[in-house]
Amino acid sequence: MARVYFTGNFRQLVGGDAEASIDASTVRDLLARLGERYPALAPHLDEGVAFAIDGEIHQDALFAPIEPDSDVHLMPKIAGG
Repeated sequence: MARVYFTGNFRQLVGGDAEASIDASTVRDLLARLGERYPALAPHLDEGVAFAIDGEIHQDALFAPIEPDSDVHLMPKIAGG
């Protein structure tokens, strides 16, 4: 199972958990499973989040692969201008 790490305000939405083990093969799967496990987090996932999967940052990449031994860091979506 992939290890998911929660940073910043996301940690408050998951009951203070710093990390969780989630079985998912893509970011899309991960979002669905996170929303099921942490209902308070679900609306924020719909607004958009960024992920660092094994050190590589992804935005809007629903089909990015997640390996069973991946480290995934969930963070607020990165904005630029």
